[in-house]
Amino acid sequence: MHPTYDPPSAARCFRPKPLALALMAPIALMAVLMPAAAQAQDAAPSTSNAPPSTDKAKTLDSVTVTGSRIRRIDVETANPVVTVDRSQIAASGKATLGDLVQELPSVAGNATNANTNNGGGTGAATISLRGMGDKRTLILVNGIRLAYNDVNSIPANIIDRVEVLSNGASAIYGSDAIGGVVNFILRDKFDGVQFSGDFGESSHSDGFRRHFSLTAGHTGERGSIVAGIDHQSLDAVSASDRAFSRDALNLSNGQVIVSGSSATPVGSITLPHAVAGQIGCGSRVSLNPGVSGTTTLNDYHCYSNADTYNYQGDNILQTPQERNSFFLLGKYKFSDAVQGYANFYYTKTESDSQIAPVPVFANGDNFIVSAQSYYNPFGVNFGTDRVTGDSYGDFNTRFTTLGYRRYVYKTYNMQFTPGLRGNFGDSSWQWDANVNYGKVRQKSVNYGFLDYAQLEQGLGPSFLDASTGKVTCGTPGSPVANCTPINIFNVNDPTTIAALRNIQVNPTATNDYIVKQFEANANGNLFTLPAGDVSLATGLSYRKESTSSWADPLAVGDANGLCGVVEFCTTVLSGSFNVKEAYAEALVPLLADLPGAQALNVTLGSRYSDYSTAGSNTSSKVALEWRPVQDLLLRGTVSQVFRAPNIYELYSGIANDAPTVNDPCNFYTGGHSAACANVPTDGSYQQANPQISAKASGAVPAGYQLKPEQGKSFDYGVVYDPQWLPGLSLSADVWRINLNDTITTISAQTVLNQCYANASSPFCNFIHRFNTGNINYVAEPTVNLGALSTKGVDSTVAYRFDETRFGRFNVRLDTTYVARYDVNPDPSDPTAVTIHNAGKYTYAYGNFPRWRGLATLGWTHGPWSASWRIRYIGRTQVGSADEQQQLSADLSIPAVVRRVGAYTYHNVQAGYDFAPWHTRVDLGIDNLSDKQPPLLYQNNVTNSNTDVATYDVMGRYYWLRATVTF
Repeated sequence: MHPTYDPPSAARCFRPKPLALALMAPIALMAVLMPAAAQAQDAAPSTSNAPPSTDKAKTLDSVTVTGSRIRRIDVETANPVVTVDRSQIAASGKATLGDLVQELPSVAGNATNANTNNGGGTGAATISLRGMGDKRTLILVNGIRLAYNDVNSIPANIIDRVEVLSNGASAIYGSDAIGGVVNFILRDKFDGVQFSGDFGESSHSDGFRRHFSLTAGHTGERGSIVAGIDHQSLDAVSASDRAFSRDALNLSNGQVIVSGSSATPVGSITLPHAVAGQIGCGSRVSLNPGVSGTTTLNDYHCYSNADTYNYQGDNILQTPQERNSFFLLGKYKFSDAVQGYANFYYTKTESDSQIAPVPVFANGDNFIVSAQSYYNPFGVNFGTDRVTGDSYGDFNTRFTTLGYRRYVYKTYNMQFTPGLRGNFGDSSWQWDANVNYGKVRQKSVNYGFLDYAQLEQGLGPSFLDASTGKVTCGTPGSPVANCTPINIFNVNDPTTIAALRNIQVNPTATNDYIVKQFEANANGNLFTLPAGDVSLATGLSYRKESTSSWADPLAVGDANGLCGVVEFCTTVLSGSFNVKEAYAEALVPLLADLPGAQALNVTLGSRYSDYSTAGSNTSSKVALEWRPVQDLLLRGTVSQVFRAPNIYELYSGIANDAPTVNDPCNFYTGGHSAACANVPTDGSYQQANPQISAKASGAVPAGYQLKPEQGKSFDYGVVYDPQWLPGLSLSADVWRINLNDTITTISAQTVLNQCYANASSPFCNFIHRFNTGNINYVAEPTVNLGALSTKGVDSTVAYRFDETRFGRFNVRLDTTYVARYDVNPDPSDPTAVTIHNAGKYTYAYGNFPRWRGLATLGWTHGPWSASWRIRYIGRTQVGSADEQQQLSADLSIPAVVRRVGAYTYHNVQAGYDFAPWHTRVDLGIDNLSDKQPPLLYQNNVTNSNTDVATYDVMGRYYWLRATVTF
């Protein structure tokens, strides 16, 4: 945190704009480094923490860098690429690649990691470059699409380096590369055997992790082979084990209150006033604790906040995971002109999430607790008739005796890429052809649920059979066989527990995803201009993606999304699409070795895509590189970007949802018949329950024709590598992305509002009402709706000190400044309010602090090495002062803004090489100062009262790693 500074009046005359400040950051740091740098030697040392190499200098070969298909000697091009090499991966101490990449400043917004419990639990880690979301970030392995968008599924010991391209690249890589590209480059050479063991534990003595890897390889004259196995495991940490997450905290009326769900084991019951008056309450009552058996009116008290259920303590702060991987990489030179290669890896991940025991909302779940139930002491119906829509009193409870709802996942991920590459004679031209096959199977077993039909039957009419002395379903004149009456009014009674466990089910679901792809590429020089060779890269590809899912019949939803399992619903659906693509990219040198133009190059690229589901698209780019002097590079890229609907957005089946909405037809008097079908026009209508039934789905089940997202990406930057100060490098890039027709799953409230405002809206077909006018359910399909615009600045300062008697140092600072992140939910609606996210956290989009930074200081001295990583997350806020945005940080007061200060995390590492034993030992401490995350409260977030995608939730964490090489 910086101290407050009140400048003199003269200084107030100049106030740099935020973008200007971001551009000035690397220049300011250079000024700080200059005095120390002036004493450095002329040679430029390595940035690695490993001991200096003794290899002689080698002539550089042309290579391809992520963002272009053209082979070049230049490392710095028009594409802003951040590279993380093996030494940096090792020094970070991160057990998974997801943990490492998610710390980069260019990564923002919602992302999944091990701390995502509600809405996660699969063990996956996703990457959201520029905050555009993981669906708009393309993940590659050796330049080839990753089958499963989980970077944790890639074995860490397979990686040579990670290249992160932070601008739009649809013209080169096709769909999804809107926010950028993360390319994992594999190790293709390794001689010997290496074993590594890694252990970690938090300062709370929990969150224990284990990581073992074994890598072996051999390189010969004609080829090489590298193979390895990898095992990782991570223990669960309960949310109750941290002070900030053990209670469900809400910000209401300016006060932090401990509150939870109204679905509580002792019930939350809304009664007619005449009945509630007999107990002396307004309308809501709850069961007294300690009552057994059947209940009477005397067993109830007036409901209060103390009766709510603290579901947060049942959740997991860190989800358990176990991951086993195997990989095999090989290449073989058949001749001087042809080489074969094959990459194979397989990963099995076992993981799970855990949330509170299943709640029951008689109104929301569309069933009736009968007034004629033997156990009903109130003599009135509760719930909603799913056929007529008739609504009665509310009855909420929670079946704690069934145990937690647990979602146990097993994910099997396999990817195999064989190929051939070679030369065209003695020319500069090279070619590459490969086949990519990937298959992902994810199985889940889901614990703690109930058979819907048997529960509904058990809550129907029942009576005490005088002949048997047992409570029996039905009526004395019409008993129901094979039915057990359920005393839902006392879920802790032993008889009720036995009845509930008798109808408990653990549904299973399985999803398969397969990708098959063929790709052929060629690149080389076309002809020579005075400034150099004109180079061309071109290629074509065919890809087919398919998905299929199946589940227990009881858990499969019908056409309305109604399932046979309480609070769990899945679908059986399959689908596929294919895409044919062709691209070309040309590098044209315009000027070279002239005063004011040491180099001036232009790159042109275009890609044509033809999707069987979304039609055809052409995306193009133009990039310019200008070196007025050898040390200075000015660069700029303008690209068209697009994203075709992915297979899950198309083919996800119907799943239950229970959102809270405000029906625009309340007190309806006419004029909006499409939105308010069957609603009385006399002004008497008011929705029975603010929580309604909704059905989320992909576009195909909803009958909606999705089209691709379209937009443009702009990037302008400068790179300065002064020869007068070897080892120093500075860069800054201004970026901007504009995107239209964004693909999103719309909320029930949006469906209702859009149809009410426009009777011809296609959303009107998604509203389903009973004949009483009450909402039966609202479909929430995946549609094209909205526009997104974001811009900011990335900057990097790096300095590599030369060897001194105190060792060798290197320092690097990467920063990202977000100037704008605006989302318009519906540009076609003039009343739609644009949501400004820059500097804010919102549930829908995630956290976008203005500033993010990552600084690293490395040191090596003989066998010793150490590093210090500083991660900075700038100030942010929750909520908006604009009432139209409806983003208040307070549960009860509109337009409340809660400000959150900046956070800085310190991670340190030290290591020593025991050369005689071929062993290296590293130890480290993450979150050295034990910084606890900020409280954002449950009314603003889904997990643990905070933003688990941005802040550290484990606290101080110790780790130790030993590596032995044979």
